[in-house]
Amino acid sequence: MKRHIPNFITLLNVFCGCIACVFAVNNQLEIAAIFVFLGIFFDFFDGLAARLLDVRSELGVQLDSLADMITSGLVPGIVMYQLLRMAETGGWNITASTSSMEVSIIPFFGFLITMASAYRLAKFNIDENQQDSFIGLPTPANALLIISLPLIMIFHSNEFLNDIILNEWFLLGLTLLSAYLLNSNIELFALKFKKWGFKENALRYIFIIISIVLLVTMKYIAVPLIIIFYILSSIVANMQSKNAN
Repeated sequence: MKRHIPNFITLLNVFCGCIACVFAVNNQLEIAAIFVFLGIFFDFFDGLAARLLDVRSELGVQLDSLADMITSGLVPGIVMYQLLRMAETGGWNITASTSSMEVSIIPFFGFLITMASAYRLAKFNIDENQQDSFIGLPTPANALLIISLPLIMIFHSNEFLNDIILNEWFLLGLTLLSAYLLNSNIELFALKFKKWGFKENALRYIFIIISIVLLVTMKYIAVPLIIIFYILSSIVANMQSKNAN
């Protein structure tokens, strides 16, 4: 019975991702974000449950990636699509006409995030070198980065920030950067605790503490800063490790 518990938690991630998709398609991005957060919460705890119960399986690994593809792959693609739609200006759009409607092409570039996420997850499933660290930005971290953009506009309504976020060039640039980071060769530390001692987990504890401080003081604006800090701290730690060796 206990071997099914982690898979059930993973299926809750699938469920949350499906609900998030529905709200994202309807441009209710705040509600979509809530279910993305819930899905990522379940994504973290399914692996933790598998380790605690010692019931890791190949089925669980595959199911986890399929769940991530929905919650952290498809949903951020839809969100970027919606943001690009909102950012459109009449003179710059390329449109394709159908018999009954005019379809804008530019917003569909947002699904490059979904395509890059699918490729990243497929590589992850066959890569045995990503047990204690990640190669490239994990899809949940990337999803948080993308989903934070509409939340910043909603809860930190600021003309300067809104102008940046709803700039098509910014969004297209972020889309390309996101696709690159997902499949880059940058080694990033994983938030997986085999032991709870501070010495062997110093970077993880420091990252968690700083992230909490940023979230409390800056709320949703903190999310992009945390992702940047995550990448930079990983790079610095890798450089220090290589120099030590």
